[in-house]
Amino acid sequence: MCGIAGILSDLYSSGARLEAPIGAMTKALYLRGPDAGATFVEPEAGVALGHRRLAILDLSERGAQPMRSACGRYVIVFNGEIYNHLDLRRELGARREVMWRGTSDTETLLECFVEFGIAETLKKSVGMFALGLWDRRDRRLILARDRFGEKPLYYGFIGRGKEKAFVFGSELKALRAHPAFSNPIDSVAVNLFLQYCYVPAPRSIYEDIFKLEPGTTLTLNAEDVSTGRRRVERYWDYQAVILAGLAAPLLDEREALERLEAALSDAVALQLVADVPVGAFLSGGIDSSTIVALMQARSSRPTQTFTIGFDEAGFDESPHAREVARHLQTDHHEIRVTPEETRAIVPRLPETYDEPFADSSQIPTSIVCAVARRSVTVALSGDAGDELLGGYNRYVLGPSLWRRLAFAPAPLRAVLGGVMAQLPSAAWDVAMRMPGLGGKLAPFRDKAYKLAPVLGSMRSADDMYRALATEWREQDAPALGASDMATRFENPSLDPRIRAPAERMMAFDALTYLPDDILTKVDRAAMSVSLETRVPLLDHRIAELAWRLPLSMKIRDGVGKWALRQILYKHVPRELVERPKAGFAIPIGAWLRGPLRDWADELLSEPALRAGGHLQVEAVRRLWLEHRSGQRNWTMRLWNLLMFQAWLEAQGRSSASPGPPTARQLYYNQ
Repeated sequence: MCGIAGILSDLYSSGARLEAPIGAMTKALYLRGPDAGATFVEPEAGVALGHRRLAILDLSERGAQPMRSACGRYVIVFNGEIYNHLDLRRELGARREVMWRGTSDTETLLECFVEFGIAETLKKSVGMFALGLWDRRDRRLILARDRFGEKPLYYGFIGRGKEKAFVFGSELKALRAHPAFSNPIDSVAVNLFLQYCYVPAPRSIYEDIFKLEPGTTLTLNAEDVSTGRRRVERYWDYQAVILAGLAAPLLDEREALERLEAALSDAVALQLVADVPVGAFLSGGIDSSTIVALMQARSSRPTQTFTIGFDEAGFDESPHAREVARHLQTDHHEIRVTPEETRAIVPRLPETYDEPFADSSQIPTSIVCAVARRSVTVALSGDAGDELLGGYNRYVLGPSLWRRLAFAPAPLRAVLGGVMAQLPSAAWDVAMRMPGLGGKLAPFRDKAYKLAPVLGSMRSADDMYRALATEWREQDAPALGASDMATRFENPSLDPRIRAPAERMMAFDALTYLPDDILTKVDRAAMSVSLETRVPLLDHRIAELAWRLPLSMKIRDGVGKWALRQILYKHVPRELVERPKAGFAIPIGAWLRGPLRDWADELLSEPALRAGGHLQVEAVRRLWLEHRSGQRNWTMRLWNLLMFQAWLEAQGRSSASPGPPTARQLYYNQ
């Protein structure tokens, strides 16, 4: 895993005007690649590329970047892994003789670009990546991102007049390190962030800075810089994959399970290849337990597994992980973390995530990544099982609830919503303690306040999904300035041939929530401690197979991930993993009324809100006072607001993160 950066301008006339900025941009990404760093500058073309290296394959200098193709045409900076690169080498070798200089997948990509072309090579590649490729012959820059967006890539235009340039980088801190960066915060992005808890692609938090969308390439030349023109093309279309799968279902369950298990096993085997130690996260849930079981089946020695335990009752899943690890006989690492240690992570989150981000499971994710980095350089995770194989509660609850509500007249639903909106937290607490009722209400408690304002206006299961997946409606989010919903989330033009509500939800999630929340959360947490994470379930061939499974093989009898469970039961007794889905949570709501209250009070004070200038002061203050008093539970909305305010404060404190990590940055890596 690595950090990449680059500059393209049609007005630079000397290498010095490129070397200093690309040096600063590259240095800002130190934690993504602490093993080495280098730059490539071609002044006459106005291009500069930077790379920070975390060595995983071919640890020698022969794997160093920026790297040139043997013919000299291409120069690349690459972040990621191409898991099938040895197969690509064999395919290339059958066409022509290649004098390989090293054993890295970066070199494989370069030579395949020469032989097969860029789009065809990307289609042949199995892996995760973000890359910048300079074509010296045609004087063009090409950016590319993997199919699901495992690796980040920001790009955009900075400066004015003679200082205008196109820049790109793995994180925003690299772009901010360029001396000409002065892009203002985008008020539209602020509104979107408050709704979704992340800034949806293709936007970023800054004007004129964007995220390259998964499965796409971007091409431009120096002349395009002054006009702002760029060509974005899609080399892999997830919706086409979905439709192809639905059109060719695997109706024989036995055959389908055998093919899914074989595909998963092959993906795990490919992702175990590394020249450094490899381990895995283990929560004891379905996804991570399956990945670890398949790793253990492929390994001649115990797999290193990692989990963290919390002292708070109801939030600690470490006993489940411990039992699974014991059964699979892994080399298990369990670290118990006190509430004080957990809360110490909070002030550092804005610098880790670099853009407003408010999924509170970022806290335990940051901790477990730091724990794993003590022992390994690569960790496999079970992410994406929910989106591909029907794991989230909303896939069951949403369609079921809509079927009941759809028959009620809109005015009646509006009245019901008004009653729900007025229920205080105390009323829910009483209901939750009632025998036989609490279990039925539990899944709805946190969703009720979201659904209440829109019950009367909902017209479809899609509307219900959007209500469940957002914290605020567009018109209710307490952001100042304009709003615009032109994002993949609100307007993805999801094909109407994807009919089943649960399948539509899964498709929406894979296009939006997965890359912009789940994968972002893990990437930033892991790279902040120089750990590479890999996601076997996101081998695109598994996704293609998953959409051939009938919905009944994903959700059965009100339980998700049925097919994955059948595979896991071959390795782990059912009773060790069967429990309600809990997620990776911590008691943020209680902390905000207790030990984090002073921190929140300061960030949400009237002076701080007015100084920030992006939020409606009165609306935010009302939410905070209602939550602090216990009148209402606004945990998620407040975490959203706090992460934005903390990010604003961090931008005022510091810019890029230069040099080696400090002891404070590697709090748990000791």
